[in-house]
Amino acid sequence: MIRLIIADNSQIVQTGLHSIFSNYENIEIIGDASSSEGLYNLLVSFEADILLIDFTAPGFSVDTITKALRLQPKLKIVALTADQSGATIVNALRAGVTSYIRKDCDVNEILDSVRETAAGSVFFCGNIVDRIRKEAIDIDDLAVATYDCEPTTISNRENEIITLIAEGYTNVEIAEKLFLSTHTVNTHRKNIMQKLGVKNTAAIVMYAVKKELVSPNKFLFAPSANA
Repeated sequence: MIRLIIADNSQIVQTGLHSIFSNYENIEIIGDASSSEGLYNLLVSFEADILLIDFTAPGFSVDTITKALRLQPKLKIVALTADQSGATIVNALRAGVTSYIRKDCDVNEILDSVRETAAGSVFFCGNIVDRIRKEAIDIDDLAVATYDCEPTTISNRENEIITLIAEGYTNVEIAEKLFLSTHTVNTHRKNIMQKLGVKNTAAIVMYAVKKELVSPNKFLFAPSANA
């Protein structure tokens, strides 16, 4: 069971998120907060797994994230905001946000962001990745913020997807095997390519072989297309 707190000053947003998560049996909403102080009171009283927060909404700030993590260091935070500048995104990641999505994401992507983050992955929706690219933000800034200075920047979920890509599965097939939406697999693929600094599937395959995620024999002895 994923224990979730929703922090947003809008009752409409809170109601909408309740509607989304009410259909997902493994997510329990343990509280709503309309301000930073309300959030701190919840964190003192209840242990949560995920905080889904619009830290840009009135009553909240990027400092809310820092204090929330002081109250519950194991808490994982998903930022859910309207469109933001790249600088705002990076500041949030540096403050301790684990994953970042936009309020105009589809329902499945919002669900997957919570589920993937709870499972230990880092989740950026495609719109956030595009914003980071557009503003030419140094990927090293994201690595420090997102992974807390850990040397490995590829999550277990991303390694799963890299392996399946290298084994020749399509995005649709990967989505079916991992019980994800195709949109989420596309997002993971974008994140993987950005982190690896590559532009095509062949480079992902080379990475998978180098990291011994797949055996090179699979490719050396594969039947020729012209055979």
